[in-house]
Amino acid sequence: MKSMKLLGIVSAVCIMGGFFSTASAKPKRAASVVQDKEILVVSFGTSYNTSRTVTIGGIESAIRERFPDYKVARAFTSETIIKKLKKRDGIVIDNVEQALDRAIAEGIRTLVVQPTHLMDGFEYTDLKNSLAKYEGKFERIALAVPLLSSDSDYARLADIIAGKAKSFSDGHTALCCMGHGTEAESNMAYAKLQSVFDKKGYADCYIGTVEATPSIDDLLQSLKAKGTYKRVVLMPLMVVAGDHANNDMAGDEDDSWKSLCEKAGYGVQCILEGLGQDYDVQQIYVAHTQAAIDSLRK
Repeated sequence: MKSMKLLGIVSAVCIMGGFFSTASAKPKRAASVVQDKEILVVSFGTSYNTSRTVTIGGIESAIRERFPDYKVARAFTSETIIKKLKKRDGIVIDNVEQALDRAIAEGIRTLVVQPTHLMDGFEYTDLKNSLAKYEGKFERIALAVPLLSSDSDYARLADIIAGKAKSFSDGHTALCCMGHGTEAESNMAYAKLQSVFDKKGYADCYIGTVEATPSIDDLLQSLKAKGTYKRVVLMPLMVVAGDHANNDMAGDEDDSWKSLCEKAGYGVQCILEGLGQDYDVQQIYVAHTQAAIDSLRK
């Protein structure tokens, strides 16, 4: 009898356990939505991890936040940086072709490519050519424009940079921006941005380049001609604060901008911040991505 009672109790517990288990079971997950739209953010890249996170990563995050129904992916154009990151840090980043092949393999049907380039130079042309090879591989594809593409882009960037100069604007300090420079016709973008500074009355903002014109010598001549400056603040006119910013601009070598400005008699302060970490700059890229998306609806 005892064994019969025990069996009855166990059976009851099992039945009750099954009831509560069924009642508290989590509902079945709905079938996951296939994400067939992607925004591929293409950058030259940098091996400076902290700068990469807040600049390129910052732009990508801003785009991801604005377009939650798109997958956001990354590609670099510099094979040197890609190899260095893999060897040094174990970080694997696609080049453009690998990223496009991966998108195809993942079933991406709508692709928007947003470069983080400053202007329409050689790299942007190379990107166009790479995308041309994939014509017909996606149902819809759009290439967005670089940072400086319209008069309003130049005006917005001039305002952003001049805003940074307000904290040390005393009539004796110049803000000197270091651009990369290019042999491409798009190098005129630096002169155009300087003219926007001048037209807007941002008289203490100057631009020079590392590898083209205006050079650091041209910039120093402009400062000397003004005759009132005692101090210069150097900042990169580049998306990231990478090798050029840390070495060519702020390094201790005799030919760095910092050293040359000190030799010219100026006190020097260096701002090691890439444009990509500025919220307002990120929003320019977001606007360009939106325009590319809108072009697909026409």
